[in-house]
Amino acid sequence: MTHATPVPDPLLIAGQAFASRLLVGTGHYADLHETRAAIQASAAQIITFAVRRSNLGQDADQPNLLDAIAPERYTLLPNTAGCYTAKDAVRTCLLARELLDGHNLVKLEVLGDAQTLYPDIGETLVAARQLVELGFEVMVYTSDDPLVARRLEELGCVAVMPLGAPIGSGLGIRNPYNIRLIVENARVPIIVDAGVGTASDAAIAMELGCAGVLMNTAIARAREPVRMAQAMRKAVEAGREAYLAGRMPRRLGGDASSPLGGLFL
Repeated sequence: MTHATPVPDPLLIAGQAFASRLLVGTGHYADLHETRAAIQASAAQIITFAVRRSNLGQDADQPNLLDAIAPERYTLLPNTAGCYTAKDAVRTCLLARELLDGHNLVKLEVLGDAQTLYPDIGETLVAARQLVELGFEVMVYTSDDPLVARRLEELGCVAVMPLGAPIGSGLGIRNPYNIRLIVENARVPIIVDAGVGTASDAAIAMELGCAGVLMNTAIARAREPVRMAQAMRKAVEAGREAYLAGRMPRRLGGDASSPLGGLFL
C-alpha cells in the first residue's frame, strides 16, 4: 500500500493539509500565460478566483481559467468578489458548486462600499450562516474586529480572513494588534486577506502567528509578477519560521552579544 508523504507543519483547511501557506488569486494579470507562470513561481496550492468575472467554460470562445489552474493540480477557491448582498453571495456560491461539480470550499466576501471595498459585516454574517447550512466550507473575508472574527468562527466558517488593509491598497498590515488578538483567540486558521504590498508585509503577517496569507494585486501589479511571486513565497516561509522560532524579547537598553567578564585586554 502506498502512503501519502506527511506534510511538515501543514496548513489545515477543512481537514485538508497544504504544504504552502501562501494563497494567491488570478486577477489583474496580462494574460493566462502570466497567470500560470506567477502561480507556479509562488508554489501556492490554493488558488482563488472571482466566479462572476471568470470564464470556467461558460464561453467556449474565450480563454478558460481552468487551463491555467488545472483542478487536478490545485485546490480551487471560488470567491464572491463583487457581491454586495448576502443573497448575491449565496447565489454565486451555488453557481460555483454547479460549475465545479459539487465543489464546496468557497471564499465569502460581501462588500459594503465600492470605494474602500470594506466588508459589510451584517450581510457577511447572514451569508456565512446560510452557506454553512447549505453544506459549504466557508473561508470568510472580514474586518480586523476580533469579536466579528469570533462570531464567524462560531457560525462554522473553516477559516477567518481579516483584512490587513483595504483590498488592492498595498498598505500592509495597518493594525497588527487586532490581527494578533484574532490569532490568539481562534481555533480555526486565520489568514490575512487584502492589503499586502510587498514581501515584508507577508512576513509580518506570518510573524504575528497567522496561518497563511492570501494575495493577488501585490503579485499581479508588481513590475515583475513572477519574481514577486517568488519573493512572496520566501517571505511567507521565513515569517512562519520566525514565528515558530520565537523572537527575542524587546529591550529598552542594549545587551552585549559577547560577555564582558574575563576580558583579555
